[in-house]
Amino acid sequence: MWFKNLQIYRLPAPWSISAEQLETALAPHAFTDTSSLDLQNQGWCAPRDKGGLVHVVNRQLLVALATEKKLLPTAVVNQVAKAKAAEIEEQQGFAPGRKQMKEIKEQVTDELLPRAFSIRRNTMVWIDPVNGWLVVDAGTAAKADEVIKLLIKSVSPLPLRALRVQQSPLAAMTQWLSTDEAPYGFTVDQDTELRSTGESKATVRYVRHTLEAADVRRHIESGKQCTRLALTWADRISFVLTESLTIKRVAPLDVIKEGEDGLGRDADERFDGDMMLMTGELGRMMAALVEALGGEVPEKAAA
Repeated sequence: MWFKNLQIYRLPAPWSISAEQLETALAPHAFTDTSSLDLQNQGWCAPRDKGGLVHVVNRQLLVALATEKKLLPTAVVNQVAKAKAAEIEEQQGFAPGRKQMKEIKEQVTDELLPRAFSIRRNTMVWIDPVNGWLVVDAGTAAKADEVIKLLIKSVSPLPLRALRVQQSPLAAMTQWLSTDEAPYGFTVDQDTELRSTGESKATVRYVRHTLEAADVRRHIESGKQCTRLALTWADRISFVLTESLTIKRVAPLDVIKEGEDGLGRDADERFDGDMMLMTGELGRMMAALVEALGGEVPEKAAA
């Protein structure tokens, strides 16, 4: 159940909310089955099968946002609408105008929606009320925003703010490559992206390629900056840091996987063991990364 991506936010530490209080706040916005005429439906769902809306292990909270979308391609709507428009033209003797064509497309959409296929995805959210972390497992800021918007609507007031650090990831990653020296506790891996600051936005990508210090330094001296960098923390977790402070491609390494073998005898115990391990390891990794980026901007300064 390890998160693959980390969109990181800050809460007061400690944040005085219990699992019961959070469950009560989320319940009015729980996921319900999509009606036949809804293109999309969202709501909170159980992060674990047959569980409640909030799962708690060792004071760590886990919630999930369910998003269900109907698959109704525009090309299909246009094709059916075109056929209907041809029938109407034959009946009335002239082609439908813009307004009538819009009405035809809306009618076709309503007719096709009940037969459209649905896809569902669950976006997991980890809340650490002890240390003040809120982390969304989302690869893009847009998907994380969906979660945060409903969370703000559900929990009022929600004392949430963006994570801000003293040194921008862009400047820090460029410096680490320029000096060929990773921050304490981290090592640089073989994937990186360097992008020009000029109008050309020229980009160089290294994928599973040894980073030669002289070559990388030459790109930096020509005006490029590091926008993505693969790192490993404490020989335990590998990930990719981006210029927006999003952490992607999170993967526990063998030293952690070996320790997982004895965790839990059944599915529920294994889930709780994995959650305890993940939250503990990621919490320490995020704290180390914030320190490597010069520390956190104080709340008043961030405001």
